[in-house]
Amino acid sequence: MSNSLAIAAVTQTLRNLIFRGIASELGSGSVTARPPDKARDNGDSGNQINIFLYQTSPNAAWRNQDLRNRVKPGETGQPPLALNLYYLITAYGQDNEDILSHRLLGTAMRVLHDHCILNPGEIKNALETSDLQNQIERVRITPITLSLEELSKLWSCFQTQYRISAAYEVSVILIESDRPVKAPLPVLTRGSEDQGIIAQTNLTPPFPTLETVEPPDRQPGVRLGEVLTLRGHHLDSEDNKVYVIFMQARFAESIKVELSAGTATELKIFISDQAGIWPPGKEPSSWPIGIYTIAVQVKRDEKEYTSNALPFSLVPRINLDNLALDKNLLTLTSQPPVQSGQKVVLLLGDRELFPQFDEDPNLANKMKFNIKGIPAGEYFLRLRVDGIDSLLIDRSKTLPVFDKSQKVKIPESL
Repeated sequence: MSNSLAIAAVTQTLRNLIFRGIASELGSGSVTARPPDKARDNGDSGNQINIFLYQTSPNAAWRNQDLRNRVKPGETGQPPLALNLYYLITAYGQDNEDILSHRLLGTAMRVLHDHCILNPGEIKNALETSDLQNQIERVRITPITLSLEELSKLWSCFQTQYRISAAYEVSVILIESDRPVKAPLPVLTRGSEDQGIIAQTNLTPPFPTLETVEPPDRQPGVRLGEVLTLRGHHLDSEDNKVYVIFMQARFAESIKVELSAGTATELKIFISDQAGIWPPGKEPSSWPIGIYTIAVQVKRDEKEYTSNALPFSLVPRINLDNLALDKNLLTLTSQPPVQSGQKVVLLLGDRELFPQFDEDPNLANKMKFNIKGIPAGEYFLRLRVDGIDSLLIDRSKTLPVFDKSQKVKIPESL
């Protein structure tokens, strides 16, 4: 792999090749590597070929590739600096004789045509310490065509008179990075008992996967006493024990529940505080209203596998049995109870009311809302806890309708 001397090695190699070519054909001549505006500054009047490197650009094919002789699969290394070099070859005849200049240019072009791939020995003789001769990619010389407009702009930059020239691209030059390679330890075994990967006849992964979490009747969330349906694939277990894992930001640890029935593609969970289903003290009646994630854990080949996790909402249900109107106050509770620190708002029709919690710790879930000044009439109720609303729309019908039970009537006398 080459080092930072690679560019100089290419220039010197081209210089040597062209020098030998004009020496064998014309007997004399020099090869320089100066900017075109300074090519004849030293008072030279003999035969001269000037090689000017006017542009370098990254090589797109090698830009993000690792070096095959240094970086192996699984290792991380810095890609080499891959460059294309662009040269302008200009000829100057003895005593500025134009015909002789054309002969010199033709000789130089023939030499580069015959050496379209630089020989490693030629590169080594030019600049051995560059190590360019050892790189895995050969260095190729390709003539390029510049339009009249491109030539005009190029020579305008040189601020000198235009002379007939030939342009070439030399690629690719791979300059090795000095950054170290990260090489992890090799893998000891692949698969169970080092049997390698397991092939299957379809594209469905053989691991438990949740695709949807569906509350009943296309609702945006599930309430206590309702069934949550999980759909996916490979949700069955070899010991017929399937576990569902619930996670929530307010939980110190996840809640793991065993399901008694289900299929490989569908599981149903009854979200209630029914005794014997949930771990003691962790029934949903004590869960906070909010966003949860749920995952499925199964056992296969004597190993436990856990599916991906999907979100669902546990929404509040207004306890209509405890709803009361008294002295400009509307009092209600929710299921599950509102917990400390949760932001609560009651939407009465299109009005937003903030609660006053009862000071009695045994009645901490009892919320009182001041309805003074609200005109008499019937209003739909929505309880919003941490941005999650109680359900107002009944989607069990063919067409969704408002749930008439979520109404309160404010009489004239209040």
